[in-house]
Amino acid sequence: MPIKKRKKTFVLVVPGFEDIFHSFYAGEIIKGVSLAASRLKIDVLIHITDRFDHRGWLDSTLLDKTYIDGIIFGDIDNDVQVVKKAVSRGIPVIVLNNYLEESVNCLAIDNYEAAYTVVHHLIKLGHTKIGTIAGDLSTQAGQLRLDGYLAALRDAGIKASKSHVMYGDFLRTPARKAAQKMLKLKNRPSAVFVASDVMALELMDVAKQYKISVPDELSVIGFDDNPLNVHSEIRLSTVAQPLVEMGRLGAEHLNQISMGKAALPLKGKLKAKPIYRHSVEKV
Repeated sequence: MPIKKRKKTFVLVVPGFEDIFHSFYAGEIIKGVSLAASRLKIDVLIHITDRFDHRGWLDSTLLDKTYIDGIIFGDIDNDVQVVKKAVSRGIPVIVLNNYLEESVNCLAIDNYEAAYTVVHHLIKLGHTKIGTIAGDLSTQAGQLRLDGYLAALRDAGIKASKSHVMYGDFLRTPARKAAQKMLKLKNRPSAVFVASDVMALELMDVAKQYKISVPDELSVIGFDDNPLNVHSEIRLSTVAQPLVEMGRLGAEHLNQISMGKAALPLKGKLKAKPIYRHSVEKV
């Protein structure tokens, strides 16, 4: 009796973000990959990994072409070597959320351009004292959002104040501590670009606690267009990322790669969309 051919199977590797099962980023990527996989009739295995110890990201089963037809890396925390390990075994791969100069298939949001655009918007509103609460700089997204902020200030002839640059690592508690420190400054900023909405909501909550009016005394722009924003008293200006689209395209591109129908390396950048709501105001 002939052996029935199994369905094509992809593995989605997701680094273990804080509270992974409530992570907006992880949820949107999984949704996008799943939508494409359902249409293409591909099975997807979700492999949640340790963020800080990458040795277990690729065990022997993931590198066995008998069972696995491709790997989608939901993020890599700048560890290109773990990707190259899969490539060296002949496994088709694509990396999401990172744009790599190496000869590696990748698809990313243009974080630099998005950050630059919203900070430039604050400058056009008359703000010259603009701070930032940066994300996790071990991720490409975190670093590029900081770079975009700094470039927008530099191009406008505004010197970035070291005291106005703080770090929240994309997490609530560090972001809250950064917000408390920033808003206690004698020369506090009149506007803040925050590298994620979760951190921006912490900043707005601290501002309320300190009786600093948003947006009259403090303009705030976040990043993500996270559904959590509906719980905010003041509608948060933000940047909407096409995360579901990135996940969907990642699966579709990997399918083409696995069939030898794509020119390699396959690379792409997706534009994010600034959304200006009630949390920003002219000086």
